Amino acid sequence: MAGVTATGMAGVPATFSSATAQIGGFLSKKPYAPPLWATHLSPMPCHTFSLGHFPTPIHKWNLPNLPEGTEVWIKRDDLSGMQLSGNKVRKLEFLMADAVAQGADCVITVGGIQSNHCRATAVAAKYLNLDCYLILRTSKLLVDKDPGLVGNLLVERLVGAHVDLVSKEEYGKIGSVALADLLKKRLLEEGRKPYVIPVGGSNSLGTWGYIEAIREIEQQIQQSSDVQFDDIVVACGSGGTIAGLALGSRLSSLNTKVHAFSVCDDPEYFYDYVQGLIDGLNSGFDSHDIVSMENAKGLGYAMNTAEELKFVKDIAASTGIVLDPVYSGKAVYGLLKDMAGNPAKWKGRKVLFIHTGGLLGLYDKADQLSSLAGSWRRMDLEDSVPRKDGTGKMF
Repeated sequence: MAGVTATGMAGVPATFSSATAQIGGFLSKKPYAPPLWATHLSPMPCHTFSLGHFPTPIHKWNLPNLPEGTEVWIKRDDLSGMQLSGNKVRKLEFLMADAVAQGADCVITVGGIQSNHCRATAVAAKYLNLDCYLILRTSKLLVDKDPGLVGNLLVERLVGAHVDLVSKEEYGKIGSVALADLLKKRLLEEGRKPYVIPVGGSNSLGTWGYIEAIREIEQQIQQSSDVQFDDIVVACGSGGTIAGLALGSRLSSLNTKVHAFSVCDDPEYFYDYVQGLIDGLNSGFDSHDIVSMENAKGLGYAMNTAEELKFVKDIAASTGIVLDPVYSGKAVYGLLKDMAGNPAKWKGRKVLFIHTGGLLGLYDKADQLSSLAGSWRRMDLEDSVPRKDGTGKMF
């Protein structure tokens, strides 16, 4: 397995070296050529910007209590960058290229108060000398208060994003599309040239980000030659990542079964939404045939039970992999519950989990995690410990 574990770690294989490895390659605009197996999809992007550090590594993940013969591997899209880490970067490479091509001087997007996508968009926009306007959803009690500087908000506000707050009730009544259109209209009246990016970057153009990720996985496997994955598992929050993975997997040589654990809306909502995304690329597929949706939202989006948070802590302590509580944590929690309840379904299978990032979201859960975190103590220093001057006294 040296080929897969080394990819993106010790060096980038010459056969698919990243543009970011070259001096001046990062943040550069480049022509886009799709995988051969995706050339019939349309519309097809013309260009991308190099915003992420790709390829991201794949390595074995020693999760506890797996069914007999089951292996879980992990693709570390949480390592696609620091400020721009996570799955959103792959979509933004295409979306920001389109914004620049259309002559935009600012971008608008929408998300929750700790949206990873909004943070990534704010950073990407500033990299490309664009202003960024964020419409963030929060509670009715907090909508008129300073949102603070915790987690993703800290990065967004440091890079100068304009933050507009709406309550969850307003968001539910008006909807993300109408909210973005309202702000777009106001900016147009001010003489600006705004470009709207949907929630999560999940539209048909953004879907190309994870079609491209499938090509990356395919090439990593070819470099290794001794591993084939039966399943790909990922969290689902807005649908674009799933659409790209499922479509790419079906069209490419991988042909793996894709499982999505939804962390907000119900599976049927996502089957319909993904259908719209792949129809927008004229794929000809039925979403029910290319992805299996499972419900993992629990208490609701960005809400966690004590058991889920303990699970995130236990996985970090036992494997070193830090999952975020909103997306990947719920997905792995759901995956292992399914493996425990249906061991025959997973027996002997090689599973690739896509870690979609979101580490900054942990800071919003610090109070809830405080009782679970590792212990600390004051170091016991006896009087006999010598000072630097050798007197033997501490003070």
